[in-house]
Amino acid sequence: MARYTGPKTKIARKFGEAIFGDDKSFEKRNYPPGQHGNNRRRGKKSEYAIQLEAKQKAKYTYGILERQFRGLFKKARAAQGITGEVLLQLCESRLDNVVFRMGIAPTRSGARQLVSHRHITVNGEIVNIPSYQLQAGDVVAVREKSKSLEAIERSLSNASTVYEWITWNNDTKQGTYVSVPQRIQIPENINEQFIVELYSK
Repeated sequence: MARYTGPKTKIARKFGEAIFGDDKSFEKRNYPPGQHGNNRRRGKKSEYAIQLEAKQKAKYTYGILERQFRGLFKKARAAQGITGEVLLQLCESRLDNVVFRMGIAPTRSGARQLVSHRHITVNGEIVNIPSYQLQAGDVVAVREKSKSLEAIERSLSNASTVYEWITWNNDTKQGTYVSVPQRIQIPENINEQFIVELYSK
C-alpha cells in the first residue's frame, strides 16, 4: 500500500511543525525522530535535501502521492502564472481539501474519507473523488442523508477558522468555493519555490 499509514506525529517531528493539525504528542516531543533524539549531531543539509524536504512536506500536508503530485506540477507548469503558486492553488482546489477547509472534517484524511464514502455533493451531484478539482463558484454540500452524521456535527461545532475564498452556511450545511486563493491567503508554511527547483532539474 503506497499511502503512509504510520504515526503522523513522527512525520510532523521530521518537519518540525504540526502539519496535520493539533497534536499533543508533537508538543511533548517537537524535535526530529530517531534513536538519539535531540542529541544527535545533524550536519548541514544539501540544497537537494532542502528541496526534497519542501516537496515531501507539501505531499504529506495535502495527502497526495508522488505520481499525482508530479501530475499537478506538470499542470501548474503548463498554466499561466507563477508555477509554484499555481501548484499550491491546485492543491487547495481539491475537493478533499475544501471539505477540510469548510470544517466538515477535522483533518484532510477525514475529509478524503467523507468524499470517498459519498457524503459530499458538488453542485447537487454526489462526487466521490477526493482529487476532484473545484472551479470558482462550485457549491459543496453535505448530502441530505448524511447531515445528521455525528462526526460531521462534531467537526462543524469545533470549526472556527474562516477563509476569505470560501463561504459556509451551517444551517443548510453547504458552502461555496468562491474563488481560487491567492498565495498570501494560503496559510500552509510551504516553500513552493524549492519544489519548482527540484522538479526542474
